[in-house]
Amino acid sequence: MLAYLKGPSADKRADRDRYSAKHLYPAFTGRNLATLAPSDVRRYIDDRRAAGAQPGTINREIGLLSSALNYARREWDWAIPNPAAGRQLREPEGRVRWLSKEDATRLIQSAEAEPKAGHLADFIRLALHTGCRRDELLRLEWSRVDLDSRLLLLEAQHTKTARRRSVPLNATACRALASRIAFRLAHCPGSPWVFAHEDGSRIAACRRSFMSACRRAEITDFRIHDLRHTCAAWLVSGGVPLTEVRDLLGHSTIGMTERYAHLAPERVRAAVAILDVGDD
Repeated sequence: MLAYLKGPSADKRADRDRYSAKHLYPAFTGRNLATLAPSDVRRYIDDRRAAGAQPGTINREIGLLSSALNYARREWDWAIPNPAAGRQLREPEGRVRWLSKEDATRLIQSAEAEPKAGHLADFIRLALHTGCRRDELLRLEWSRVDLDSRLLLLEAQHTKTARRRSVPLNATACRALASRIAFRLAHCPGSPWVFAHEDGSRIAACRRSFMSACRRAEITDFRIHDLRHTCAAWLVSGGVPLTEVRDLLGHSTIGMTERYAHLAPERVRAAVAILDVGDD
């Protein structure tokens, strides 16, 4: 599994896979993989459920195990079974937590007061106005920012779905980037990273400062990824078609975007109004 974790796409999945591996290692380290059986995987799933792990968490862990076994079979010609394949649990519908414009303004004001995270307000503005994922922003280089065309350029290796996409920048997003440019010129003119420390190194995480800003703004049950949900909710509520929201956010299927369909009831109301035509 260590070799798999160091593989080609390790950078994108490092944090999530390290967390999963921490639970997998005690259960499977030292096992003869040639004798690994479905009952072993079922026992692991039962133990994790008993420990309170959610189906989505367990699925990511079993998925990592399955991917690592397939990697060994494919790359090293190991003649071992993969009893983890196809053992996904049914997951509840994904949560959709989003902020009103007023709450978002309050959160940004709170982030601006965060003493040790001068980048946080700009990060929040960009997340809200581009819909980009956390790592798509924290790993963003200036070479992929085209301010003339007002685009962020994300290649396959930069996205969760491994699909290239370009993200348009509105005026608010451009102002956030202008703020990052000013910081770069003042502290680290040679840094390639949009979100950098004063020494030019990349800012790898912002969860702690983000949660602190949420507490100060009295916003509860809100995660960094919910900034992306908020962007989608604002777009759908504003009448943007679901297919366009899907393309902007880089969803792999329209089904993921349809979680926000209930925010545009007028679209459905207009559809059923067609049935009234010619009705006495």
